[in-house]
Amino acid sequence: MESTSHAFKDNVHEALRDERLQRALGKMKVGFQGNRRRAIERLPEFEALRDEGRAIKDHVLEHLDFYLERFESRVVEAGGHVHWCRTAAEARETIARICRDAGARTVTKGKSMVAEEIAINDHLEREGFEPIETDLGEYIIQLRREPPSHIIAPAVHLSKEDVAEAFYAAHRDLDPERSLVEPTALISEARAMLRQKFQQADVGITGANFLIAETGSTVIVTNEGNGDLTQTLPRVHVVLASLEKVVPTLEDASTILRLLARSATGQEFSAYTTFSTGPRRPGDPDGPQEFHVVLLDNGRTAMLGTEFQEMLRCIRCGACMNHCPVYASVGGHAYGWVYPGPMGAVLTPSLIGVDAAGHLPNASTFCGRCESVCPMRIPLPKMMRHWREKEYAAGLTPATQRWGLGFWAWFARRPGLYHLGTRLAAGLLGRLGRRQGRLRRLPLAGGWTDWRDMPAPEGRTFQQLWAERRESARREDAR
Repeated sequence: MESTSHAFKDNVHEALRDERLQRALGKMKVGFQGNRRRAIERLPEFEALRDEGRAIKDHVLEHLDFYLERFESRVVEAGGHVHWCRTAAEARETIARICRDAGARTVTKGKSMVAEEIAINDHLEREGFEPIETDLGEYIIQLRREPPSHIIAPAVHLSKEDVAEAFYAAHRDLDPERSLVEPTALISEARAMLRQKFQQADVGITGANFLIAETGSTVIVTNEGNGDLTQTLPRVHVVLASLEKVVPTLEDASTILRLLARSATGQEFSAYTTFSTGPRRPGDPDGPQEFHVVLLDNGRTAMLGTEFQEMLRCIRCGACMNHCPVYASVGGHAYGWVYPGPMGAVLTPSLIGVDAAGHLPNASTFCGRCESVCPMRIPLPKMMRHWREKEYAAGLTPATQRWGLGFWAWFARRPGLYHLGTRLAAGLLGRLGRRQGRLRRLPLAGGWTDWRDMPAPEGRTFQQLWAERRESARREDAR
């Protein structure tokens, strides 16, 4: 997937003007937040589980080489194969080679953000294969030739009318006069079309929510069952996963699974939680003849031992973006690459560079909601600040911002002048906004007032109010 993160500001303006997108985002916010809150209220030990999950992932990251090697040995013992890939290009070619060796023509695919990261569908098409997304949301956006806009609800930006339009355009063998008004009709049509592809597939590709070092198992969680069909019907099953997905034991995976669905969709558990260990054994009723695990680095190991290591605890639940006011205003496509929202604002610069994605860490109000809802307690605002520091140190921020910050630093180091200036500014702005309590336009603040009003100051600065309160307390003590 080609990044447009460098054009984030232009993407944002386009998203804010898209009325259909704004309606879709409004519906998304209500559903995800409410479902999560109710699910957590039913689990008194949720906060303790967050601490356990963080400890498990921190332990793994400190001993990542050991657990990955143990995972590999268990996969091999079970009859599978492990492929180590440093880059996206290596992973793409490894998967294409497996497909060629299998004599494949059709490749079914479960939802995988890592697969989006390496743009595997485009590569497979260039190599002569037909990749078919089997998650309903991913299938819809594949028909529309769009990237996902959310990591767990890839088509959340679309209405049912948008979906119907895509189905009419793609499913030309069906009656053009058929009704696709009801959601059930859309689902039934997608199921019928995908069933044919499941039966034709020679290779199935899935991601992995967890890799279990103890047993060599891979774990996927889905709500549609498409992942199970993708990995059991074809002759070859390929698991594509990034290195940090490994956990030590089945018990550790179970602990984090209790956090995952509650944080993502508000379910206690997803409808399907599937553990796969190697290819089909004698006596097994189903399963692939070959089992391959493609382990992708693509910049992860470079994050170890840095201020961004904690980002590798992420379990891709999407809670941070579901509660982020910026994401709720602009959606996922504005972020310009695979990972949107607060987690993308940290992970994307780590993987493609701050020069290409430096706008993203700046797209935050720092309200802290992302960190407060993260099941793995990832300090996302702190890491976004680190990226801002690196962007500034590299001279990548616009000259106007650098001059502005320099002036602010000069001003703030002179308390007398600072207090006088802020008192005058607060008084003036308070007078200008006195009638309505807000300011519709402000010089040099168009980035704010183009989209919302600026609350007018009440006329006094924080320092003035603080001094008055301190003086009042002193007088009370004197009495």
